[in-house]
Amino acid sequence: MKPSAKKSGNPSLTTHPNGAGGTASRAVFFSGADSNPAPPFQPDAPWLAPMAGYSDLPFRLLCRRYGAAAAVSEMVSAKGLVMRQPGTNKLLDTCPEDSPLVVQLFGVEPEVLAEAVRILRDRGFRLFDLNAGCPVRKVAKTGAGAALLKDMDQLVRIVEAMAEAAGDCRVGVKLRPGFETNDVQAVENAPRLESAGASWLAFHPRFGKQMFSGTAHMELLAAFKSRTCLPVVGSGDLFSAQAGAYMIRSTGVESVMYARGALADPAVFLRHVALVRGEAAPQGLPGPAEMIREHIALARGFEDSERTLRRMRSIVPRYIRELHGAKTLRQRLTRCENFAELDEAIDEIEAIQGAAVPGNG
Repeated sequence: MKPSAKKSGNPSLTTHPNGAGGTASRAVFFSGADSNPAPPFQPDAPWLAPMAGYSDLPFRLLCRRYGAAAAVSEMVSAKGLVMRQPGTNKLLDTCPEDSPLVVQLFGVEPEVLAEAVRILRDRGFRLFDLNAGCPVRKVAKTGAGAALLKDMDQLVRIVEAMAEAAGDCRVGVKLRPGFETNDVQAVENAPRLESAGASWLAFHPRFGKQMFSGTAHMELLAAFKSRTCLPVVGSGDLFSAQAGAYMIRSTGVESVMYARGALADPAVFLRHVALVRGEAAPQGLPGPAEMIREHIALARGFEDSERTLRRMRSIVPRYIRELHGAKTLRQRLTRCENFAELDEAIDEIEAIQGAAVPGNG
């Protein structure tokens, strides 16, 4: 399998008024449902998972170049969107190549989440997701994210409100088995989410209290899938294409979404597709240095700023975890004060990865 075309340059963004203090977002907002088709639910259509601070527009486009069949935005505060809080609209940057795109919302009040869906519909978005799985304290302490699993009645009310506001559009839910260890509220209540109007479910089989520690409980994912007729997208501990293919085979889910595995290797999607289809492993994929440069070019194409540099300094170290001397390189990367210094550090990464190839050096 050949990598998808990846040298066509950056998609262009146009301005769309957002009504917040007269400012404008740089995103393209689609004008019709056909512009953002239904998400795929099949084994050879892997998704990019929502990741706060990581799954922004440049990274989504990078992953799509390397086989991601669908992507979910960083989580967006429903209240922030409704109240027009500064910064919220930046999370909604998109472009025609960024499709199908699911916008993930978090919050706790059904009427606020419903209004957020209506706002997004007016802007042309057609696919929405409720975050009922984020265990991070600043989210959970408000009653949102994984904390919604403590009150399934409230969770169902929110899904009903979002589904009604979405009309002929679609709403999914991303969740965990339950908040407390060994609490399987979500597994037991999967049919209620279907009745509430959800179109699909994404399931990370760790309890909220686990955060990201320990291991994902595959048997809970299989049990969850067995209790719903909706498409289920699995996630958790997917650090390789082999792990993703195994999750599909062992649990019966329709597809999987890669999170931390994609941060280390955006080409994991092409590897997944080839493996699931029984095809030869893709050849000619870029190494870490080339992938980093491609990511930086996309990011700078949309916003060439100090903010972009800071963001890339935090992302790039994830590409080199397996390289010899990665710890020292990560320390150097985080101290880069400009893109010239960052490029010099990438040259060093390129030299190290070249020396690691058999026959070199």
